Amino acid sequence: MSHSERSNDIKLVEDNLQLIISSSSYHLAHEDLALLNSDEMRGVRMLLEISKPEQILEKENILSTVIVFGGANIVDKLSAKQKLDEANRLLQKHPKSNHLHRRVNRLNKLYSMSNYYDSAREFSRIVSSENQAKKCHSHVIVTGGGPGIMEAANRGAFDAGCKSIGLNISIPREQQPNSFITPGLCFKFNYFALRKIHFVMRSVAAVFFPGGFGTFDELFELLTLRQTEMKNNIPIILFGREYWSKAINFQLLAESGLIADDDLELFKYADTASEAWEIIKRDAPN
Repeated sequence: MSHSERSNDIKLVEDNLQLIISSSSYHLAHEDLALLNSDEMRGVRMLLEISKPEQILEKENILSTVIVFGGANIVDKLSAKQKLDEANRLLQKHPKSNHLHRRVNRLNKLYSMSNYYDSAREFSRIVSSENQAKKCHSHVIVTGGGPGIMEAANRGAFDAGCKSIGLNISIPREQQPNSFITPGLCFKFNYFALRKIHFVMRSVAAVFFPGGFGTFDELFELLTLRQTEMKNNIPIILFGREYWSKAINFQLLAESGLIADDDLELFKYADTASEAWEIIKRDAPN
């Protein structure tokens, strides 16, 4: 064999070794992102999504949580006013636009609901300061980690210098975490179902501010868990009687025989932060 032939053989072997090392089959399984993201590994991803937050919350000694749900579009009064003013300016330029008339009407209503942002912030400040003043890790506020009412609740804990948790979700319209969650206690989920598990598992109370589909989804999930006794007897508070009594006709469900009369006792109404906190102090499990 000539020298050039021997050199070619050596190069072929070396190149083959590099192909072996760079092949995905040679990657450690937990470092193979293509494998982890495959359909076949969905169960593994779900296990990781259960285990990671649980491990961190255990390490942080989070004993119990208070859930705060509510609409992402309900923002603070100043922000709501700025959006409304901008829409009104556009409407003045295009007074015949049905779309802009609709937008102004909607923003007017959202502006009138901005008091719920203030109430969520106040509620979370009260709960956090009363329970974490001595580095107690109970009644820690947990939200979906996004904007609106979620931001307000995390912000209230932030105001009090206390911890709060954000359970963010990866959705097509990317949702960024708000700026008031405790660093290290903000988690990103891919699966709504597993996110719900982490909402509920440590909760001793849940407060629902006005919101849309997501808020309704979480409300009926928790009511069902309470109705079927799959979750212990925690207070479920609907904040804003006027909104909730119009949004859901619970009485109709009972009168139609679709739920028991006793099921109407699964939730309470509150209209102030202090009223909601008094219900929790009275009814939440120790």
